[in-house]
Amino acid sequence: MKIYWTKINKIIEEAPEIKTYLLDCPEDFTWEEGSHTHFALEGFNAGDKPNRSLIRHMSISTLPHEHSIGITTRIREQCSEFKTILRNHEVGNEVALFKTHSNVPLKREGKNVYLLSAGVGLATFRPLVLDYFERADNVNQIHSLNIDSSKNFLFTNIFESAPDKKFTARFVDNRKDYYDEVKNLTADKEGLFYIVGSDEFLMQNIEILREQCIKPEQIMLDKREDQLPEFLTFDLSV
Repeated sequence: MKIYWTKINKIIEEAPEIKTYLLDCPEDFTWEEGSHTHFALEGFNAGDKPNRSLIRHMSISTLPHEHSIGITTRIREQCSEFKTILRNHEVGNEVALFKTHSNVPLKREGKNVYLLSAGVGLATFRPLVLDYFERADNVNQIHSLNIDSSKNFLFTNIFESAPDKKFTARFVDNRKDYYDEVKNLTADKEGLFYIVGSDEFLMQNIEILREQCIKPEQIMLDKREDQLPEFLTFDLSV
């Protein structure tokens, strides 16, 4: 396993409690839209075993042509050891990246794509939307729906409806409006539904989609292949 040590080159305050850490790109570090990486802090591999409290699984919120690796995360006042340390990091501090992989690349199958997310989960979808804007081949249109009760919506300069690009974006701040809209979107029985958020959020969305006859193969989750059955295999009759 190759570990890439790199430096923070910029820190952006996206909203209260949400920061994007932009990292220098190591020479042979590559990734694609929808990628996640293991993001680790100094000292994580100092002992005989990796210190898991200094490692987090994070989405990359940028594309390679932006020349920085973006990690967007929420850091609350009361937070974990990892985020307490990260909050005190400054430009120039070193961090490590390893085991980078994409579970949710943009599928180009000539269908409508629906991006369903909660809060900072939108960071996973930012590269997919940018990739679509650059090359819309074999994607009919994209609709993004994000719920954030804080109303501090992210990336509104990108997640802005653009009819000429066949892209629509909607932000809601309550569950009723969110789930009503998800149900409305399932009128498209051929669409591809991407979901990013907590496990509970995933299950609630999947339940609605499955009740509306959306098949498991139409549902994309940012999970390893061996984890997918936990979410996508359940008996609707129960």
